[in-house]
Amino acid sequence: MTPPVTAKQEVAQLLNQLPDDSTLEDIQYHVYVLEKIQRGRADVDAGRVHTTEQARERLAKWLDR
Repeated sequence: MTPPVTAKQEVAQLLNQLPDDSTLEDIQYHVYVLEKIQRGRADVDAGRVHTTEQARERLAKWLDR
């Protein structure tokens, strides 16, 4: 079994994939997106999901104002 990857290791992998001329803003954005993807996957794993119909119903409430 492979040991879990640490946050530091994930950021290092990300930095290795980005172009050398990446700005600090570029790096911050990619770290932000990576974190959001991880949170989303954790939500799915924990069963915190909604059907498409549930999402439409929630959006309709916001849009009907």
